[in-house]
Amino acid sequence: MSELSKRSTVYFEEDVHQALRVKAATTHRSVSELVNEAVRLALREDQEDLSAFTQRAEEATLTYEELLDDLKAHGKL
Repeated sequence: MSELSKRSTVYFEEDVHQALRVKAATTHRSVSELVNEAVRLALREDQEDLSAFTQRAEEATLTYEELLDDLKAHGKL
């Protein structure tokens, strides 16, 4: 663990904790490494989602009613 690491207490459900410990042991990694990787992945996905929202901000939108009317007009309802 690097000198810049911070300690935090995280409470897992018992079965999730057991699965995490087994995965750590079978992959020769620490629980901390697995949790850090999972958090980084979740944050990366958030960043990608926010980027997609920004890119699509100027797109036209339909109301739910307009969408249903369009589906019906095209024989999909």
